[in-house]
Amino acid sequence: MTTFSIDTDSNITAFAEYEDALNHRIDSIEGTFANEKELATLSAGWPITRFVDVWNAFAGVVPFDALKPVKKFTDRKTAVARIWKALQALTPAPAQHAAPAAPKKAKATKEATAKDAAPTARDGSKKAIILDMLRRAEGATLADIMSATAWQAHSVRGFISGAITKKMGLTVESIKTPEGARTYRIAGK
Repeated sequence: MTTFSIDTDSNITAFAEYEDALNHRIDSIEGTFANEKELATLSAGWPITRFVDVWNAFAGVVPFDALKPVKKFTDRKTAVARIWKALQALTPAPAQHAAPAAPKKAKATKEATAKDAAPTARDGSKKAIILDMLRRAEGATLADIMSATAWQAHSVRGFISGAITKKMGLTVESIKTPEGARTYRIAGK
């Protein structure tokens, strides 16, 4: 883990290991830190202008080329966060050990179905019962379908709209009989 030390002149040095930071200790070292929380603790007694001095000491210097000098920070928390984020440029990136890429499995494919094939339903299912009723020449009334399936009217209408018309792609005609009953049937081709 990378450990940083800061001296009284606001110079920050990065060490690969904590022990290296301890061995390098000289009289001007103010303290060491290895994470943002430790930096915040170490800098708790600093005046806010000290953060500006620390920032400006490395702003514009390699590898901090993109950083611009500042005149002030809005608060202590922001200063610590920005300094810590900038210091991550001194942290060596972990070695990338790329595992050999496993070949991707082929996706299962469905066999194409003929567009002319009539959509079917499982024998004995409510879907099959409704399709048989709708294929009759006279069709089926809403009441007939409700009694055959034990569904409410809104469920029957939703099933016809969703499962029959949209999912199966069939055209369903809706006719109102002279008695006022709604009759549905699959349109002939």
